[in-house]
Amino acid sequence: MTIVLTPVWSNGVQKLKVTSAPPAKLAHGLTPPMLDDAVHAQRCLAQLRSKDKNIEKYIYLSQLKDADPNMFYRLCLTNMAEFTPLIYTPTVGDACIQYSHIYRRPEGLFISIKDKGRIGQILRNWPRKNEARISVVTDGSRILGLGDLGVNGMPISIGKLSLYVAGAGIRPESTIPICLDLGTDTQRYLDDPLYLGLRQKRVPMAVMDEFMDEFMGEMAKAFPKLLIQFEDFATDKAFAYLDRFRDRYPLFNDDIQGTGAVVLSGFINAAKLSSAASGRPLSDHRILFLGAGSAGVGVAMQLQSFFMLQGLSKEEARSRIYLVDSQGLVFDGRGPMAEHKKYFSRKDYNGPALTNLTEIIKFIKPTALMGLSTTKGAFNQSVIEAMSALNPRPIIFPLSNPVRLSECEFHEAVEWSKGNVLFASGSPFPEQDYNGRTLYPGQGNNMYIFPGLGLGAILSRASAVTDSMVEASSLGLAESLTPDERADDLLYPRIERIREISADIALAVIRAAQKAGVDRSADLRRKSDAELLAFVKERMWNP
Repeated sequence: MTIVLTPVWSNGVQKLKVTSAPPAKLAHGLTPPMLDDAVHAQRCLAQLRSKDKNIEKYIYLSQLKDADPNMFYRLCLTNMAEFTPLIYTPTVGDACIQYSHIYRRPEGLFISIKDKGRIGQILRNWPRKNEARISVVTDGSRILGLGDLGVNGMPISIGKLSLYVAGAGIRPESTIPICLDLGTDTQRYLDDPLYLGLRQKRVPMAVMDEFMDEFMGEMAKAFPKLLIQFEDFATDKAFAYLDRFRDRYPLFNDDIQGTGAVVLSGFINAAKLSSAASGRPLSDHRILFLGAGSAGVGVAMQLQSFFMLQGLSKEEARSRIYLVDSQGLVFDGRGPMAEHKKYFSRKDYNGPALTNLTEIIKFIKPTALMGLSTTKGAFNQSVIEAMSALNPRPIIFPLSNPVRLSECEFHEAVEWSKGNVLFASGSPFPEQDYNGRTLYPGQGNNMYIFPGLGLGAILSRASAVTDSMVEASSLGLAESLTPDERADDLLYPRIERIREISADIALAVIRAAQKAGVDRSADLRRKSDAELLAFVKERMWNP
């Protein structure tokens, strides 16, 4: 779709009317006589691959999506493994940092604190109001592991929605990227003459609360069929606004719930392999988290359900999970702490502070180590050797993005564990050959979860996104491995099957929405699973 700006006159004042139109087919003679789509796809790929920097590839693909969205998504679907790291992590991190310098054209909606009191009027400027079904909203306050990027966070919303289109067949014209500009506390952006956002510090939480109440209320009025995904809000805001709005609007937070769901899925498959090697029951696993922000605690909350699926009570499940933050092991006797950490704070330890990760591992004896700390190299040789001494197949998930913030790299984990590691990361790493075997790293990419979760919520017209819907998406992903993928000890399916995976996840999510009573598409209840899966696939857009 193309955005068209048409001059109109009102009360003697010229204004621009924003409309949208499909890309026009050019008249004969206005394109080369031998322009063929199949050949042009090869031409586009050759142009992409001629660029030696990923940020240049990102810029090229952004231009291609604008000029020829069908070609962009067609190439994306046929080259998922190549395109995903370019349109999202890890390249999107660099795109965010450089956004104000590589900006080409408007895409999405920008709502600033200066718009408070007239947010509805701004939202109604969107040219495709009746088609809106999914929006990714960020305030730029904690982009990946890069910190407060302010309005430079917009590529996060744009990239996630491109993956909704590619991964689940959401129609491009149904998507709305939104960046909320509430200021930034990063001085280098305030000093940057090219910075595209407001030149002011972030507003206080009380002011943001009023802004968010107005924003969400006006979103529901302007786009009554819209599902909203919150993305990359700072930890305190992520939890606060998920709790504030989740029961009032169709909404989920991908950092808290999506990350938790995708890690749960990979952990289920890793735990089975680890238990098969050790002989320990699945209920006997212990999980240690390095990082206790919104993503870390969100994942920990989700992994509770793993133990509850094994028959443990909620309290027993909670006792299998340990948090480590910048001050060491999180326990009650340590003193005051952020509210979101208290749920997993240990009540069974009252000794001196434990701050060395290797010593904490030796004390707790975990079977799994999760990294959401954005601390490069935190899982060093000593850490992984300590995990390997305790477990024949240690579970090591360095989940921080982008690659330069990952707690360890795959080749390190393979070498230091003598090839026994069960590994999943947030960013992609190459496969490794070890003692005549090819070992494949898992990538716990939220892309496996959120497209299918979103599609299921949209098709069921869910009035809320429940915990059971999120858990259904995770279990659907865990069960999606093919026999060949299991034979290779993969923890996640191959990304090339994303459309198939998303359809299966959407089916599971719709059924969970129906069971929870939050679905508003009552006619879907009468369909068998086979009929419902066919319905889901029919609704998936293809370029």
